[in-house]
Amino acid sequence: MTRKKRRLYMLGLALLGLGAATALTLTAFEDNIVFFFSPTQLQTQDIGDRNFRLGGLVEEGSVSKMADGVTTQFRVTDTVHTVAVSYRGQLPDLFREGQGVITEGRMINGVFQAREVLAKHDENYMPPEVADALKEAEHFKANSKEQKPSS
Repeated sequence: MTRKKRRLYMLGLALLGLGAATALTLTAFEDNIVFFFSPTQLQTQDIGDRNFRLGGLVEEGSVSKMADGVTTQFRVTDTVHTVAVSYRGQLPDLFREGQGVITEGRMINGVFQAREVLAKHDENYMPPEVADALKEAEHFKANSKEQKPSS
């Protein structure tokens, strides 16, 4: 075997190893990637059976506690579409109707089963994804001092 062929084989093996490492890394990331959707985006996209984040505003008059005392049901809206959410656990102190929220979980039988609920932390903060979704739904103006997106 000539030196040129040996170098070519070594280069081929190195590229094969790099490709395998890249494939394994991407496969590992796939399980940890969580996409964000607004209620309107859920109407137009097929999510399937995977975890994702749902963001918007907690609809006024939609929060109700179940008899077990642990489960809370509410609706998240972007002022155009609404999604029913069920959450089992303690809600954040800042959770209330009309406020921005991001929930993480999956859709089961048309109801979003949240495993985590995040509420905005002060009067000036709104997650950028929620702010963008509400802008698309024309809920508030970008110049408003009450609800400006964070950077």
